[in-house]
Amino acid sequence: MKILVVGSGGREHALCWAIAKSPKCAKLYAAPGNAGIADIAECVDINAHDISGIVKFATSTKIDFVVIGPEDALVAGLVDKLNAVGIKAFGPSAKAAQLEGSKAFMKDILAKYDIPTAAYETFNEPDVAKEYIRRQSSRLVVKANGLAAGKGVILCHNKNEAYAAIDHIMIERAFGEAGDAVLIEEFMVGEEVSFFALVDGEHAIPMAAAQDHKAVHDGGIGANTGGMGAYSPTPAVTQKLQQHIMDNIITPTIKGLVAEGCPYKGVLFCGLMITDEGPKVLEYNVRFGDPECQVLMARIQSDVLEALLACAEGKLDDINIKWSTETALLVVMATNGYPGHYGKGSVIKGLDQAAAIENLTVFHAGTKTKANTIVANGGRVLGVTALGKTVKEAHEKAYEGVQAIDWPDGFFRSDIGWRAIK
Repeated sequence: MKILVVGSGGREHALCWAIAKSPKCAKLYAAPGNAGIADIAECVDINAHDISGIVKFATSTKIDFVVIGPEDALVAGLVDKLNAVGIKAFGPSAKAAQLEGSKAFMKDILAKYDIPTAAYETFNEPDVAKEYIRRQSSRLVVKANGLAAGKGVILCHNKNEAYAAIDHIMIERAFGEAGDAVLIEEFMVGEEVSFFALVDGEHAIPMAAAQDHKAVHDGGIGANTGGMGAYSPTPAVTQKLQQHIMDNIITPTIKGLVAEGCPYKGVLFCGLMITDEGPKVLEYNVRFGDPECQVLMARIQSDVLEALLACAEGKLDDINIKWSTETALLVVMATNGYPGHYGKGSVIKGLDQAAAIENLTVFHAGTKTKANTIVANGGRVLGVTALGKTVKEAHEKAYEGVQAIDWPDGFFRSDIGWRAIK
C-alpha cells in the first residue's frame, strides 16, 4: 500500500516510524514531514493545512490510505474531501471532529448523554462571562472554545485571575478566533491522565493510557504548553478503571455521536481527571496526543497500520492490540523561550550518539535540515523516548539520551514521570 502521513511534528514522526514497520506499507510519504521523518519517508512540500493540495497529491500519486495527524486538518474536513475522491483516511469527519473543534459542542454531548464531566457554562460576551464569575465561590477553569494548539486552557485560582483570563482570550485575542466564545468550568481536583481508544464508527477498543506533563517547568510550574513529556502506561489507570472508562465514558460518547448523525472514526483521545468521585472528562481530542503518541508507538507490538486501517473500514472487531509490558517515557527538548517567543535555526548535535543508546529513539518535531546539519525549526523540537522495565529505568535512560544531545539553545524538564516514580 502507498501511505501518506499528514503533519510535521513528533506525533507524525512516531506514526511514520511505526507504520514503516508494517508489511502492508510498500511506500510511505509525509506532508510536509521533518528532518527525522525524512529518514524513513519521502517528504513532500505540502502544508498540513493545505487541504486541496493534499487531496490533489493523494489523487495523483494514487495513495491508498492517508493518516492525518493534526486536529485542524480534521476539523477542516480533510477526511471528507479524501473520502469524496475514493481515498481511505484515518480520522473523523468534520462533523464528528467538532468534538475537539468546539468545546461547547463537546460539553453539550457530554451533558446530553450523561457522561461525567465538570459543571460548565458557555459565553459569547466578556461582560456576561465576568458577571457569572462574580457569582461563583469556587476556583474556575477558563477555556477558549475553539482550537488553540493545546494552549487555550487557563487555570484560575481566584476571581481576579478568571477576569484576566477572559480579557486574555476574548479581548486581547490571544488565541484568535478560538476565543470568540469561552467555557467556564468548575476546577476539578485529582490526577490527570490521557486515555486513548480506537473507534470504527460503532465499535471501540481501548489502546492505552498515558500521563502528560503540560506545565513548562519542573514541579508543574509555569505556563501550559503542548506537552513537555509523557510516559505510558500509568499506574493511575488499572484494568478495572480502564473498563469503567470504556463502559461509562467512551461507549456512551460513541453511541451519542451515532445518535447525533455524526458517527466517529479514528482515535478518540480522552483527557480525564481521576477524582474522588471517579473519572470525569476534561476534554476530548480527535487525534493522537503529542507527546503521548510517541510513547504509545514505542510500546505497541501489533501492526499499527492494520489497526488504523480497520478504523476506516469498520473492522475493529478483527483487531487485537498487543502491548509491551515495559514503560515508555519521553522527554521533550524545546527551544529556549517556548511557549513564548523563541528563535529558529540553532544547530543540534549529538543525535547519532543518543540514537546509539539501546532502547532509545529520538523523535523529531520542530526540525529541518540545513547545510547537512539538523537545526531547530519550532518550539518543541525533539522527543527523547526510552523503554525500561520500570518508570524509573525508562526515566534514567531517556535522560541519558538527553545528555548525549548537544544543543545549547534548548531546555527540558528534569522530572518527567515523577508521579509514578514517587
